[in-house]
Amino acid sequence: MTPSDLDIDHLKQLLLHLRDEILQSEHSAKEGVQPVELDQTTVGRVSRMDALQGQAMAKASQQRRHIQLQRIETALRRIENGAFGWCLRCGEAIAPKRLDFDATAPLCIDCANSGTT
Repeated sequence: MTPSDLDIDHLKQLLLHLRDEILQSEHSAKEGVQPVELDQTTVGRVSRMDALQGQAMAKASQQRRHIQLQRIETALRRIENGAFGWCLRCGEAIAPKRLDFDATAPLCIDCANSGTT
């Protein structure tokens, strides 16, 4: 199979939809990464530890969303310049089923399994 066998329009719409979902969740999650109140009189030690843990989890989620947005933007650029569907490491076509599962995949399955990106 070659990238010409791909339904590029469908994959592009999927990527745009994913990007919109992430951006919407980004707006709703902003309050989770706000600084935790330091005033021990208003927040007990255990409650503060819970708040700090929640803040750390929110920051980790924010980082994952940021990475996913970068992958989506990169895939959209590859679509625009005609490089979408080709493995960035070996240059072979990426299997359509792999792209259906993860349209942001930059590597074929063999290269993804063979080591670091």
